[in-house]
Amino acid sequence: MHFLLLVYHIHTRIYSLLNCGHETITTFLISPIKSHTLSSSTLQLQTSMASSAISHFSSVSTSTLRFNFSTHLIRRPTSFPPSLKLHTKSLTVSASSTSLDYSTDTSSLSSKTSNWQWKFKDSSIKIYYEEHGNESNGPKKNILMMPTISDVSTVEEWRLVAKDIIQQSGNVNWRATIVDWPGLGYSDRPKLDYNADVMESFLVDFILDPNSPINRMEDLVIVGGGHAATIAIRAAKKGLVKPTAIAAVAPTWSGPLPIVFGRDSKTESRYELLRETLRAPGVGWMMYNVLVSNKKSIQSQYKSHVYADSTNVTPAIIENRYELTKQKGARYVPAAFLTGLLDPVKTREEFLQLFEGLDGKLPVLVVSTSGAPKRSKAEMEALREAKGVTKFVEVPGALLPHEEYPNLVAKELYSFLQDVI
Repeated sequence: MHFLLLVYHIHTRIYSLLNCGHETITTFLISPIKSHTLSSSTLQLQTSMASSAISHFSSVSTSTLRFNFSTHLIRRPTSFPPSLKLHTKSLTVSASSTSLDYSTDTSSLSSKTSNWQWKFKDSSIKIYYEEHGNESNGPKKNILMMPTISDVSTVEEWRLVAKDIIQQSGNVNWRATIVDWPGLGYSDRPKLDYNADVMESFLVDFILDPNSPINRMEDLVIVGGGHAATIAIRAAKKGLVKPTAIAAVAPTWSGPLPIVFGRDSKTESRYELLRETLRAPGVGWMMYNVLVSNKKSIQSQYKSHVYADSTNVTPAIIENRYELTKQKGARYVPAAFLTGLLDPVKTREEFLQLFEGLDGKLPVLVVSTSGAPKRSKAEMEALREAKGVTKFVEVPGALLPHEEYPNLVAKELYSFLQDVI
């Protein structure tokens, strides 16, 4: 209990610690906890930020808990043209390469928002999505964009990228659908037992369900960030979906705690205890509000590991993400993500095997980032020469490059789309 209840704040700090290059991440100085009962009047949080990657928890008791952080479905052929293999070389994109062709008549562009009811077990869950398209004459192709899974996940991550792509002057009119995951963004957030299988089921249903807004779309390309990318790759490897291609932007596979503390049986039991505490009435909201749902915490996340350049983190971004964390049921998915329940695989070997399983079946683009946190960067780099990766590029950014540098990501995606259509 004391091991994990006290490290929840790592959710907002963990990747910044990893990025410091220290192999010893955290030191815990903790006195035993005899009770799991906390009250809002006795929970005190004292946080200070410095330059090293050491977190010290100074004192814990059953009556007072103090944190002192010093942190110094689509049908297509099962193969694609061999010529696509010509694009397997790695590329690095500089922050100055932002030119895009916007000669398309913007009067033909359209955007709309809507909701779809996802039927899952005995629940009907309202799912928020947006459609951005070009109504010009000519062949139409479709993109499904999936936001990165996190406590502040939102369709807004992809809006500028989507609009950049649909404005391109070319032979194809692109239509981009961006959808919020259940339990995140502007979708409903019921108290489900969220895990990677639930999220995979949602993705599959959104593509294949007869009532889905994209069910009859042809030549669908899936674009995802972080865990979303890996979940899409996993679904495609299983044959549950058959997209034309997949683009994985800053792909990840491990939640914040497992990537540091591992997954032995003792640790997994502690993760479960933390997860259930966060989901509990009263104390769960209290802990979530103190550690996640506050502007300072969100700002720290963005400046330390979500964005590469802290000057790009604006008050408007923080305010918007803060409002997302105040939605009813907002803590359920983050509780699962933090403790590894949303991880689509458990090892790097399994991660690489997902991509290998798509070799020769469909094109896969991997967009890595130059400023990703150390351990996340290592997982992306493992894909550089991996079997099944058709094209590997690197752009500026950290864990959310498509929001921080939308023009650069849009340019790489558009280039990839030109290759696969």
